[in-house]
Amino acid sequence: MRFYTLIIFLFLAFNVAAQQTKRSLSHQDYDSWESISNKKFSKNGEWVAIEISLQDGDGRLQLSNTSGNKQKIIVPRASQTSFSEKSQWLLGLISPEKDSLRQLKLRKVDKEDFPKDSLLLVNLKSGEKTKVPEVSGVKVPKKVKTWYAYHTSVKIEKDTSYNEVKKSKAEDKSFNLTVNNFADEKSFTFEKVLDYGFSDDGQKMFLVKVGDAEIDKSKMVSILNLETGNENILVDHLTSFKSPVFSSDAEKFAFLGSATEEKEEEKGFQLYFLGAEGDLKSWENIPDQLDNKISEHFSPSFSNSGELLFFGWNPSPEKYAYEADTSILEEERVSLDIWGWQDKEIQPMQLKNLKDKEKESQVAVYQINSDKIQVYKDTKSSQIHFNRFKKGNWAIIRNDDHYRRAYSWDIQIAEDLSSINLYTGEVHLLANEVIGNPKLSPAGKFVYWYNAPDSSWQAIHLESKERISLTSGIKEAMFNELHDSPSLPGSYGSPGWTANDEHFLVYDRFDVWKIDPFDLNKAKNLTRENKENNKMTFRLMNLDPEKDYYDLSEDMVLKGFENTTKNSGFFLGDWKGNHKPKALVFGPASYNGLKVAESKKRYIYQKSTFKSSPDVYYATTGFHKEERLSQINKQQEEINWGDVELVDYLTSEGDSMNGLLFKPENFNPEKKYPMMVYFYERRSDALPQYYSPVPSASIINIPYFVSNEYLVFVPDIKYKIGLPGPSAFDCIVPGVQAMVAKGFVGKDNIGIQGQSWGGYQVAYIVTQTNMFKAAGAGAPVVNMTSAYGGIRWGTGMSRMFQYEQTQSRIGGTLWEKPLYYIENSPLFFTDRVKTPVLIMHNDKDGAVPWYQGIEFFMALKRNNVPSWLLVYNGEDHNLKERKNKKDLSIRLSQFFDHYLKGEKAPLWMTEGLPAIEKGKNLKYELSAD
Repeated sequence: MRFYTLIIFLFLAFNVAAQQTKRSLSHQDYDSWESISNKKFSKNGEWVAIEISLQDGDGRLQLSNTSGNKQKIIVPRASQTSFSEKSQWLLGLISPEKDSLRQLKLRKVDKEDFPKDSLLLVNLKSGEKTKVPEVSGVKVPKKVKTWYAYHTSVKIEKDTSYNEVKKSKAEDKSFNLTVNNFADEKSFTFEKVLDYGFSDDGQKMFLVKVGDAEIDKSKMVSILNLETGNENILVDHLTSFKSPVFSSDAEKFAFLGSATEEKEEEKGFQLYFLGAEGDLKSWENIPDQLDNKISEHFSPSFSNSGELLFFGWNPSPEKYAYEADTSILEEERVSLDIWGWQDKEIQPMQLKNLKDKEKESQVAVYQINSDKIQVYKDTKSSQIHFNRFKKGNWAIIRNDDHYRRAYSWDIQIAEDLSSINLYTGEVHLLANEVIGNPKLSPAGKFVYWYNAPDSSWQAIHLESKERISLTSGIKEAMFNELHDSPSLPGSYGSPGWTANDEHFLVYDRFDVWKIDPFDLNKAKNLTRENKENNKMTFRLMNLDPEKDYYDLSEDMVLKGFENTTKNSGFFLGDWKGNHKPKALVFGPASYNGLKVAESKKRYIYQKSTFKSSPDVYYATTGFHKEERLSQINKQQEEINWGDVELVDYLTSEGDSMNGLLFKPENFNPEKKYPMMVYFYERRSDALPQYYSPVPSASIINIPYFVSNEYLVFVPDIKYKIGLPGPSAFDCIVPGVQAMVAKGFVGKDNIGIQGQSWGGYQVAYIVTQTNMFKAAGAGAPVVNMTSAYGGIRWGTGMSRMFQYEQTQSRIGGTLWEKPLYYIENSPLFFTDRVKTPVLIMHNDKDGAVPWYQGIEFFMALKRNNVPSWLLVYNGEDHNLKERKNKKDLSIRLSQFFDHYLKGEKAPLWMTEGLPAIEKGKNLKYELSAD
């Protein structure tokens, strides 16, 4: 007995020691954290390629055999992988070591002298690896991967003679190209190549090579038949080449080309078409319309049948006398913007979209069988919409010209909806003032949309023009029942259609429905057994990326989410709706990224929890046993990580709400912990989510704070229209009080942090309570009266819509509800603030005008509230530069560590950072006091 007691004692002591040796996350850990950047099956399903990336460092490729021998092959720094058609080879690129490249940059070595990638070939039968050094790129066909091609750069030593210089201009970007067959030794090599690409089926290639030496930057275009080796030269005198495209059967080819010399101001492009019989045609303008030129800004494309070739055209640009007047000096020309009250778009939006406007094209089609060009009159490229594969006889035209003036304050603007016959060009008006997002069905038989005004799904049969209310036979709500902003609620979505547009598929809050558009009374709830308790939400998964429809002859695969526990998994459904969905894999984890091998018998997916990284798992039909293929972030075992639990609490008005409470791994309920509060709308559904330690783009990194002995509380928020600030207060503050009541929260050491909409709420809450010892507000709107008339500079849009219709939730104009704007604006109550505040607001913020951050900081400063404003120069709403993210992460942790843990303040907080020291000093050092 004593012996067993001793063993148990030693075991417990060992575990305690192990816990004590675990360290906390540091800011130096970010770079080495791993993620799965890509995963794929070989065609026969026997191999899985997993590309593992580091945040900043060298990743690796893991090849896992799923058959009997379970062989595993690791290749450092390999990525961009493809399997050959017969699953005999794996192809990829091996990049140079990142640290080596960094050292070369420090030594200011010319980038042309940097090492290039290496081509990787792995023989999957023998495991033998072949590498080809100094490769600049590699390509394989999209579908049938029987061939591969790679190119190597050629460094030209330029002579000083005129001929050599002229020649080098044409050749300075050329490369050598090698094209190999995976299955045999068939191979082609080419020199002086400028561009290349495969047809999807791998039968043909286009090649662009250096052309006539007498023409500057001349290009020659040819088609290579990979089976015969015959090369057909199409043209050899182009100066520009772009937008190449094969038809789906590779029998036809089209591209845009120009023979205009570079020095000419207007570059005229021609549309080139190579027919199945090898006949080459070209057009510079629409026949019999010399002023209507081929547009270089609309990429030509074939219909799925290969019978139609769509392209763009434009009339000759308008000439303006003032612009053409050569008697006016440049410094004498007027430059101004004129804002007009009747403009369809305000000036910032016009200027933001100017390049797109300049590239706008009219649309035409070449009817190949009849050798005729059909112009689609008054049809702009931005208004015509095809289905994904351009199937059927129709496209739709969505025109919001009559309604666009209201877009500054109404983002749910209407459109006039028309159909256009792709063969005749006939346009038929289908409906006026449609509010939705009309789409063309996969087979091209219907246009369909969610009609927000009456919360129904609508369709129009394009042949008969019959309008159909698709969901009229369903009693369940089609609108988002949790919608809490002053706009028309959106839908739960539609996964699409079944083959040949026979059935329409749509979601309610929990279930999947199948609807026959010609027999609405037979609407079928495919997951109807779920109606017993409505705990589960089911959504369809399309596992074939080459299909834009659901095949009723194949398995119905669903993703299921249990709304109460937040458990999830994959299910097998019944297309007839007679049986309850059967769980394939289900539990307290997040399941994502399901892929199936071509045989439909092998699956890979990613599974994660807060404590476990989203590794790749493998299963066969039925999911009777899952096998973990990858194991990323092993270093996490050495780190004091943490756990998360779902908590509930009551709001000030007695409503039951959920939240997430994150605790350190070595949590001790007898201890008082500092607690961070973070929030953004509703986040509790993310209970099983894994959060990687990453440098902050704007918000606190939850694993970092939890690992460093903080609790983190993330409450859900339910909003009332007109009361966004009080709504946040009524959900967040009672939630915090409920956490304090648990006994392990240090009530005097609670911090709060949020970004954007969250930043606004932080600013509001600290004007209403002093319960938080420190606060972080990123990109906060603090003055709704001035922000209402501001601009979202990222899009050029007015911000009015945000208050009248969407997230800011006031529900009226500034003059209709002036008190609502004032009472919800923190700025007007800044004299109440006692909480130290750290603000981040960057000077290129495209969403929230950064003067909002300035207004807040100046008001806090004026009221002698300890406050700091971080402005990252040239940065957007959320930080993009990794160096700045790392900097913010350090400053966030130093700020909250000082106030919530009593650690010494850094010098940037005690002394500031004078402009004269900008770029010279970071002042991370802790003060002496």
